[in-house]
Amino acid sequence: MQIQPGRSGALALAIALAIACGAAPARGQTPAQPSAPAASTGGALTGAVGETQTGLAAYYSHRLNGKRTASGERFNNAALTTGHQTLPFGTKVKVTNLKNNKSVVLRVNDRGPTQSGRVVDVTRAAAQKLGFVRSGLTEVKVEVVEAAKPRAGKKKR
Repeated sequence: MQIQPGRSGALALAIALAIACGAAPARGQTPAQPSAPAASTGGALTGAVGETQTGLAAYYSHRLNGKRTASGERFNNAALTTGHQTLPFGTKVKVTNLKNNKSVVLRVNDRGPTQSGRVVDVTRAAAQKLGFVRSGLTEVKVEVVEAAKPRAGKKKR
């Protein structure tokens, strides 16, 4: 089953809330110390340059072309973009296929994936450059190479 960008944001929020509710320490216990996100394999990335994460990557269905992504832009399977659960939109990541060592730099413009063990959903163009169109899934390393640029527009009062 492929991700539907419009629905993935609500699902990610529900998952985050469930985790937050279940993560509180019991009365009388001290909270666990957070681990450093750099060089992690499963923790949430914040967007700091150099952070890494490993896991599975899949690519989006062609049926999503033209639909809105979680960032609001239209999905284009020919673009070099990706969906990630926690990275800010506009963050650039280097995704490396660990099976063949091919890599590509992608811009985060969507939320997802929602399947356990997956760390990114990429466009078909990215999957072709990474060499996993035929298999549909591959083990990847995701490395933040450029932090998201601050959005212009609303001023703080």
